[in-house]
Amino acid sequence: MVSESAGVSTPVDSLLYLHGFNSAGASPKAQLVAAACETLAAQGGRELACATPDLPHYPQAALDHAEACLDELPGTTLLVGSSMGGFLATCLAERHGLPAVLINPAVQPARFVADYQGQHLVNAYTGDSFTIGTAHHEQLLALQWSRLVHPQRYLLLLGSADETLDCRDALHAYAGCRTLIHPGGDHGFSELARYLPALFAHGGWTLPPVV
Repeated sequence: MVSESAGVSTPVDSLLYLHGFNSAGASPKAQLVAAACETLAAQGGRELACATPDLPHYPQAALDHAEACLDELPGTTLLVGSSMGGFLATCLAERHGLPAVLINPAVQPARFVADYQGQHLVNAYTGDSFTIGTAHHEQLLALQWSRLVHPQRYLLLLGSADETLDCRDALHAYAGCRTLIHPGGDHGFSELARYLPALFAHGGWTLPPVV
């Protein structure tokens, strides 16, 4: 089922979900979005192609991989990004002129990563281990965008009680964008299921109430 939305004038053909730092395509939010895409396809209408790739932990490699996935998807793509994935989705949306839904997006991730230099991490989904180094910080600085050319392309989903990122930073950086704030919402945006209709409406699709 499709309908006109505030995000696009015609329904998108595909959706690309970009997970956050040290997460994966098997994360709960990614799987929730993928399941919703399958539900839409089960309605017997147009199929909405969906990709939830695992992204490398190095920012530039993650962006390159996301862009390669984007090239393989049909037609116009709705970008959906969470936290660091929201930062990468913004980079792609600005580069390719695409609509995007950002869930608690990282605004200046280089500043955040700088505080964790030398920390060793293990990805709970893939088992990969790595250490945050200067390359992470330098690549994020190189990718940092300064201003949005078309704020109307974006929908922000923010948790007012994000324990990792200050939602006020996103409100300032994405001024002029359509924004929905969940009172008391955490960084993981655990109430995402309630906002899926708005997420898909931004791409011109109507999600059935059963989801």
